[in-house]
Amino acid sequence: MPYDLEEQEQLAALKAWWSDYGRYVLAALAAAALALAGWAGWRAWNLAQAREAGEHYEAFARALQAADDKALREAAGTLAERYPRTLYASLAALAVAKHLFERNDLKGAKAQLQWVLERGASDELRDLARLRLAAVLFDEKSYDEALKLLEAKHAAAFQAPYAALRGDILAAQNRVQEARAAYRDALAKAEPFGEAFRASVRLRLDALGG
Repeated sequence: MPYDLEEQEQLAALKAWWSDYGRYVLAALAAAALALAGWAGWRAWNLAQAREAGEHYEAFARALQAADDKALREAAGTLAERYPRTLYASLAALAVAKHLFERNDLKGAKAQLQWVLERGASDELRDLARLRLAAVLFDEKSYDEALKLLEAKHAAAFQAPYAALRGDILAAQNRVQEARAAYRDALAKAEPFGEAFRASVRLRLDALGG
């Protein structure tokens, strides 16, 4: 069927446009296809990483339950070295830090907590690592260093325990007025932590005269 004049003009305009810009359209489509393929590959890689890390974390959990120090360190080391960006690696490091602290290996506990602080999988885990690292420093009587850590910005959910630990450190330094203020701050923000936490902070505050 022959084209009428208007259709011929439209076809000619389309051919001219394609001649000028067609290669850019094809390039854009190719780039989009490559980006989609790359995203799919990246997603598949991350899913595989998470699955493998989960398997190693199961081995870590068994070692932790059995108190097998050698297997515990090996499993935690594998997670940290091969899957550092996963939640499993951060959780394992926090658990190892607690395990070492309970065995009075403060140097080892600090190393694990520092790792989470620098490479943790989320802001919340880094906030938790900072809090626990400050507690270890408090145990070592490194008061100023611990206070400096607690001054770092942290999520609202951690305000009460951060304030309570700050009160403990200030009380140990005999900075009574500042310690009272910190304990009162902890009590004011203690709602999510339940009665046991509030009672503990209240007891410490009362020991300083309320």
